[in-house]
Amino acid sequence: LRIFRAVIVGLAALGPAGSHATTFQLLDFTDAIVVVSSGTLAEDERFAATVLVEEVAARTGMRWRVDTATSFDVPYIRLAVPDSVDPELGDEGFRIEVDLIDTWVAGPAAIRLSANRRRGLLYAVGYLLRQMDWDEDAVLLPSDLSCVSVPDQALRGMQLGYGPMQNTYDAWDEGQYEQYIRELVLFGMNAVESSTTVGAEAGSGNDLMGMSRAEMNAYLSDICAQYDIAFWLFTPARVDLSDRHERKQLLAAHEAYYRDMSRLDVVFVPGGDPGHNDPRDLMPFLRELSELVVRYHPEASVWFSMQKFEPDKAEWTFDYLNEHQPDWIGGIVAGPWDPGIDAIRRRVPSKYPIRCYPDITHNIRSQFPIPWWDPALIATIGREGPNPRPEDQSIIHRAYTRGTIGFLAYSEGIHDDVNKIVWLARGWEAGADIRAVLVEYARLFLAPGVSERAADGILAFERGWRGSLAMNGGVEATLALWRRLEDGRPDLVENWRWQLALLRAYYDAYVRNRLVYETQLEAQAYESLARASEIGANAAMVEAEAVLERAVSAPVRPELAQRIRELCYELYRSIGYQTSVEEYGAHGPERGAILDFMDRPVNDRWWLEDRFADIRALDGEPERCARLDSIRSWVSPGRWSVYDDVGNVAKSPHVVRGETIDTDPYMSRNPNPFAMWWEEGRTRARQSWVTDIHWPIALRYDDLDASGNYVVRMTGAGDIRPRFNGIHVEPTAYGPDREDLKEWPVPYDALADGPLVITFDDPDVGNIHWRQWSRVNEVWLIRNDGEEPR
Repeated sequence: LRIFRAVIVGLAALGPAGSHATTFQLLDFTDAIVVVSSGTLAEDERFAATVLVEEVAARTGMRWRVDTATSFDVPYIRLAVPDSVDPELGDEGFRIEVDLIDTWVAGPAAIRLSANRRRGLLYAVGYLLRQMDWDEDAVLLPSDLSCVSVPDQALRGMQLGYGPMQNTYDAWDEGQYEQYIRELVLFGMNAVESSTTVGAEAGSGNDLMGMSRAEMNAYLSDICAQYDIAFWLFTPARVDLSDRHERKQLLAAHEAYYRDMSRLDVVFVPGGDPGHNDPRDLMPFLRELSELVVRYHPEASVWFSMQKFEPDKAEWTFDYLNEHQPDWIGGIVAGPWDPGIDAIRRRVPSKYPIRCYPDITHNIRSQFPIPWWDPALIATIGREGPNPRPEDQSIIHRAYTRGTIGFLAYSEGIHDDVNKIVWLARGWEAGADIRAVLVEYARLFLAPGVSERAADGILAFERGWRGSLAMNGGVEATLALWRRLEDGRPDLVENWRWQLALLRAYYDAYVRNRLVYETQLEAQAYESLARASEIGANAAMVEAEAVLERAVSAPVRPELAQRIRELCYELYRSIGYQTSVEEYGAHGPERGAILDFMDRPVNDRWWLEDRFADIRALDGEPERCARLDSIRSWVSPGRWSVYDDVGNVAKSPHVVRGETIDTDPYMSRNPNPFAMWWEEGRTRARQSWVTDIHWPIALRYDDLDASGNYVVRMTGAGDIRPRFNGIHVEPTAYGPDREDLKEWPVPYDALADGPLVITFDDPDVGNIHWRQWSRVNEVWLIRNDGEEPR
């Protein structure tokens, strides 16, 4: 960049006197000064100037001078809040103007950033920084920066709660919080939501937290006031609001909480998840809460959600809002487990704005899970592993924010950092090009020299999670890309975003290598079991166990595992990311503890070990051999059978899938597999029993013999009611538990017209909790008369 700087300045000088360059230029701002006013508006300008100077210094080591006067011999950046409001910009828009000085020797350039208030200037500074090419002793800015930019959505926020469940934020001090909030503001964020349970602070912390939640929330309020952005507080009502004494105590606690906050814009009380109160009790509480909030923060309001409201409670709420239209309700939050944004907008008065509350942080068991995620990744990287999903999140943003004023997204830590930026960028400009956003992300937070390749590497992460992991060779290519970047930029070794990207690249490749290797080991173990009648049941089990144990004694790609451990340690030191319960204090196995699951079996080794123990306890050798044979032939119980592990994208060839997330972002027409969470993620059940569907669209079998004698076998939980080309059939075998085999004969009539399509009646009516829903895990089609189905 140092050499390039001299070349660019020389090229700029080649233009004729008195004319602007007619092509794109990079302008040398290495020795620039930052100019602010000396009058009453200088406070906002000086704050924005401080942010600009500090961020440039952090990247280049150079500290620009801030002055109130321009200079004729150096380029300058002018920050301005106009004396009179610029109506084109509103509260948050900004204007950037570039002035190229017309001299034969390419004199200094000037860039003017203007906005009506502080946060608009901060957004202009963010835009400038995102376009900047920089090195240790050089700053270049493009000459085509001139623009007027105004956000498309009014609310663009993130929940950054300080509490023990978060996998990162609980380890932060005030400085780390401010820096992260600043960095999100540079991409257009205008609201932060913290979370706490007011009145229940005692015992709610952990060893990583350096202060109480009340103290940190007060500080977050101060940060938001400084950066001129809104401060929301998410606080569920965990007491019985029908109890007047408990309600009075809770209100008193709320009053004490808000009295000394420097800024508070909204108190959000969820109707559920957590907090479960009847809306007939919730509404009086919200009215009283509003009265005390505005006592200390006159412009603040109280919002609520209808999360987990049963249909009758939702109906009561709709009727109440329409009949009374209370002014003390500021708006409604649309989140998971509520009637839905479309229904809320249609049913409530237009005076109430709606904010959406998207879950951008979880990979599974969530509002927007990874579509058809490979079970090997479910078992290892899990619910809160590093999850950049730029393409999916842009689609979800477009669908989920319709009918709302914008979003304030749910997050549990920094593992979803890219997703935050995608939402903020799309909230500012609905049609923002996602790759361009990622290039800006990498330029600002990593380095200009790697921005293009890093952007492609981030896009590749998302594609590495599509389809069968074992068949996805792109995962190895992605690791190769990031290893080349890693080798070429040792200066980025302490950058936590760099560390996080490398962790994801190494982790995906390690899991893929383990999956291929352990699948091969399992196949070899089954070959040993096939010899049980020849060498004896015990000898066959010993041989099979020795093969399976190679996953531990002779692990595949140990160098990848070692790098993963190093990166987890580095991320804990650099940003407080807790990837292990025991080593780094993660709240629980589900909360980002990917290091603890790095070597969890991705085959059925644990299940087989337990079955072997059961078989050794049997008395007779014939029975032991018979049981081993049933295990060996589990997937292929007959010579002519076909098998689907229904929730496994790599092993479900007959499962009918619907639209992709591009046209079905809610996955309502493409049922997504569900990953059960048993025994803190350490269940020793068969892999196929952990991932299931409620219900698949269908299973389809083509080219069957209409005269064939077929039976369908299934495993699954709850009440399974299949239909064969629409025909209901009673089962001939039916056990109540998930692992019990259930069988149905296929009626000859069902085969008369070509393909066999299996669909399912849904017996789960009423308000059954999702954990009790019926599910199907495995499906076999078996021909009993000696002819092979195709």
